[in-house]
Amino acid sequence: MGGIFAVIGTPTCAPKPRGKSPGWKPGKKRHRKNPCPIVKKTVSLPLKEPSAAV
Repeated sequence: MGGIFAVIGTPTCAPKPRGKSPGWKPGKKRHRKNPCPIVKKTVSLPLKEPSAAV
């Protein structure tokens, strides 16, 4: 079986190199993210319980 694989080759791709990514390219400017408006939840007041008239 090994001889057949040696003749026909393998269907997989060659392994990719591993290691640290190159990161930012030299001379490329870094931009800040556009600030999004802050969305705040409104605070609802607690419901008042009806007082019992005695």
